[in-house]
Amino acid sequence: MTSSSSWLQATSVAADRDASYLSVQGARKTYATRNGEVHAVERADFDIDEGDFVSLVGPSGCGKSTLMSMIGGLETPSAGHIRVGGSPVTAPRRDFGYVFQDATLLPWKTVFDNVLFPIRTQKRPVADYLAEAERLLRLTDLWAFRDKRPSELSGGMRQRVAICRGLINDPQLLMMDEPFSALDAITRDDMNLALAQLWDQVHKTAVFITHSIREAVFLSDRVLVMNARPSRIVADIRVPFARPRRAEMQEEPLFNEICGFVRDKIHEGHGSRQPASA
Repeated sequence: MTSSSSWLQATSVAADRDASYLSVQGARKTYATRNGEVHAVERADFDIDEGDFVSLVGPSGCGKSTLMSMIGGLETPSAGHIRVGGSPVTAPRRDFGYVFQDATLLPWKTVFDNVLFPIRTQKRPVADYLAEAERLLRLTDLWAFRDKRPSELSGGMRQRVAICRGLINDPQLLMMDEPFSALDAITRDDMNLALAQLWDQVHKTAVFITHSIREAVFLSDRVLVMNARPSRIVADIRVPFARPRRAEMQEEPLFNEICGFVRDKIHEGHGSRQPASA
């Protein structure tokens, strides 16, 4: 275990962009409105290695979802470049998975059919994915509910279905935009542990947006902190806890120290214009 006195002193090594799976270079997003330009993201520069779980945190309205949309090909950057696997991202890709705040399940379809829905829309052979759908539902303790409709499930169960749906096409990059924000505190804690356990099995590259600092530190390999709009990345924090993650680690002094550091960086707002590495 990394000691409280040493984790902040360990400076992160600069990423090799040629070797990184996801590379964001000078990404900016500006919207033209009737009242003039709105700078949603001023500049974003970071790299993510394959298999890393990285969270984006920051104040409301700072452009986290906009940045994720650019990474996912749902928005076009006004400037800069985004590359995944060495190729520029110019549109949504079949090897990406998405999970949003709302589970957005089709109410007339069963759990099993909801998980397989992306396969049908992409016109892939459904028979090739039946075993994977079963595997994911078993990993998330939903196999017994495979014939249920969304209205028969709890909020946490619906989000687990949404995560299975996001993983069904074996994505190289999974993007999750506050998937647990609508859940109550107890269910949210359960979902954090369930996602951490699932990650030990599937181990995909992930970008995760959350307003919960503790959630970000618990789940992530790295936490990127954005300041208020127009935003930049003002801190890049590598979480020094080994996997698998255990619920008890949230009671450790080091965990709370890291959460406090992240909170301070968010509250600094525009005070720092250069990224801090930890």
